[in-house]
Amino acid sequence: MCGIVGIVRRGGQSVDEGVLASMCEAIRHRGPDEDGFYLRESVGLAMRRLAIIDLAGGQQPIANEDGTAWIVFNGEIYNYLELRAKLEKLGHRFRTDSDTEAIVHAYERYGADCPRHLRGMFAFAIWDERKGELFLARDRVGKKPLLYALTPAGDLVFGSEFSALLRHPQVSREVDYEAIHHYLSFMCVPAPLTAFRAIRKLEPGHTLRFARGGEIKIERYWEPDFNRKEKWTEEEAGERAVEVLREAVRVRLMSEVPLGAFLSGGIDSSAVVALMSEESSEPVKTFSIGFEEQDFSELHHARRVAERVGADHHEFVVRPDAMEVLPTLVEHYGEPYADSSAIPTYYVSRETRRHVTVALNGDGGDECFAGYERYAAMRLAETYRRVPSALREGVIRQLVELMPASETRRSRVRDVKRFARAASLPAVERYLRWISVFDADAKDSLYTDEFRARMRPHRAADFIAPWFARANGAGIVDAALLADTMTYLPNDLLVKVDIASMANSLEARSPFLDHHVIEFAASLPESLKLRGRTTKYLLKKVLRKLVPVENLERRKQGFGVPIGHWFRGEMKGFLRDVLLTEKSLNRGLFKPDAVRRLVEDHVAGRADHSHRLWTLLMLELWFNRFID
Repeated sequence: MCGIVGIVRRGGQSVDEGVLASMCEAIRHRGPDEDGFYLRESVGLAMRRLAIIDLAGGQQPIANEDGTAWIVFNGEIYNYLELRAKLEKLGHRFRTDSDTEAIVHAYERYGADCPRHLRGMFAFAIWDERKGELFLARDRVGKKPLLYALTPAGDLVFGSEFSALLRHPQVSREVDYEAIHHYLSFMCVPAPLTAFRAIRKLEPGHTLRFARGGEIKIERYWEPDFNRKEKWTEEEAGERAVEVLREAVRVRLMSEVPLGAFLSGGIDSSAVVALMSEESSEPVKTFSIGFEEQDFSELHHARRVAERVGADHHEFVVRPDAMEVLPTLVEHYGEPYADSSAIPTYYVSRETRRHVTVALNGDGGDECFAGYERYAAMRLAETYRRVPSALREGVIRQLVELMPASETRRSRVRDVKRFARAASLPAVERYLRWISVFDADAKDSLYTDEFRARMRPHRAADFIAPWFARANGAGIVDAALLADTMTYLPNDLLVKVDIASMANSLEARSPFLDHHVIEFAASLPESLKLRGRTTKYLLKKVLRKLVPVENLERRKQGFGVPIGHWFRGEMKGFLRDVLLTEKSLNRGLFKPDAVRRLVEDHVAGRADHSHRLWTLLMLELWFNRFID
C-alpha cells in the first residue's frame, strides 16, 4: 500500500525535482517505509511505500525489462502470482517478487486493457517512453483514490491525495461551487468533481492516457451488469455465495506483515471474520471500537462473534474528542466531507495499527446484497404509488417500521410522511429525497438568491439518473444497488476508509468488493437479496452456520457518533463559533438567518438538524483550512 504522485510537462521542460519531492513528502503517512523517484526530463514519478508484499525487493518505481515503461503503484493485486506465471510463459522476465512488477509487464502485453486482468485494489501510473504517454488507471469500484489536474501551462499533475497536488505551485485553489452544491446533497463531492476547479478525480473503473502533446483520453473499462441473471436455485445460489466470499477472503490473507480484521458485529464484518478463521491456522486478530454512549456502541455484538470463532480479540472504548480529531480529518480528506462515521473509522484504524499493518473489513456487503432498509422502502414506494388512497394507511404503517430504531417515534413518523410525499416522484428523484442531507426544498430555504440562481442548472439527479437508466428495467432494487455501488460507495464510504486508514498507515482490504463478488451479487434476482422486508435475505440464510443468529437478526445500527447530542452539549460553543462568525455568514452562499435558525432550533431541542449542521460545519472548516 502506498501513495503516488507525478508530473508530466507538456512542452518538454524539465520537472522541478524539489516540487516533486514536496508532493511526495505530503503523503508520507500513506507509506512511511520508504520513497522512490523516477525523473527523466519532462516526466517525474514518485511514491511513498507501506511495505506489505516483497519487503526486500518491492521498491518502486519499477521498470520493464528494457526500461521503457516505469510504474508507481498504490494498492494490492491479489492474482499477481497467476498473472506473473502467465506472463513468464509469454516471455516476460521478472526481477522482483512484487505485485507491482506484474502490472508493468501486463501493460507491456495488454496495453490499455491491462486493468481488466487485475484482481484487487489499485491506482497506478505508467510512463511509456516509447509512446511518450502517461497511463493512469483506477480499480473497478474506487478503493484507491487518484486525483489529477491540468496546469495553465498544460502540464498534468496527479497524486493520491489533495495535499500532494496542492504542493504544486500551478495547481489553483479556486473553489468549484458546483461541487459544493452537490456536496450539500451527498455529504461528499461526487466524482469526477472535486471542491477545487483545477482538480478532478479519475472515476472508478476508468483509465486515463495523457500524451506529451496535451491530449487526454479517458475510458471506462468496467461496470457491473444487473441485467444478466443466473438461473440459480436458492440452494445453488447460497452455496455459490459462500464459495465466492470464501475465495475473496482467502486471497486477501496474502501478507508478509501482521494482519487482522475490523469487527463491528454486523453481518458483513462477522462473515469476513468467520471465513478468515476457517482459512487461518492461527486465531484471527480482531479489533472493535466502542463508545461511552451505549446507543452508539456495538462491542457486545462484536464480542459474541469473536468468542464464536475463537479470535484474538481487542476492544477499545473511546470518548471521541471531535474538536481534537476534526483538524486531522479536514487536513487528510482535503475537500468537504461530512460522513460523521469518519470519526470512529479513524479511531479504530489508529488503534488497530498498533497491532497489525493490514486489516480486512466488511465494506460493500450492503451494496452487494441489499443491506440498507432504503431498498425495501424504494420497492414499497413503487407499490405505494399504485395503492388507492383508502389503503395507504397500511402502507404508511409499514414505512414507519422501516425507520431506524434509534430515532424517536416523532421523527420516524415525520420521515415517513416526507417519504410518502416523495413516493409520487420518479424513481431517481425519490431516491435523492431519501438519501440527501439537503434536498432541493432545503437548499431553496438555505441558499441566497444569487447562489440559488447560479446553481439552478446543476442537478444532483444527473449523478444518479444514468445508473438507474443502465439498470434497464432490472428492477427498482437493482437500480438502487447499481446507483449506490457506482456513486455512494466510491464517493463516500471508500473515501472514508481509505483516508482514515492511510492517515494511520494501515492497509484496509474489502472482500465484499472483490469484483467477482460484486458480479455474482448482480447476477442474483432481487428476490434473493430482498425478500419482503428481509434485507440480505440470501446472505443471512447461508451465514447461519458461521455467524451467531443474534448478529444476523439484529437491526442494522450503523457506525455513527452522537453528533446531535454533542451539538447540544460539549460542541455547542464550537458550532456557533464556526458557523455563526461574520466571515462564515458573509460567504454569499447561505442566508445568515437560515443558518442561525438551523443552529438555534437544534441547540434548543426544537428540531434535529444534526446531519445538516455537521455538513455545514465540515464545509466551513474546509474553507478555513484550504481557502482562507
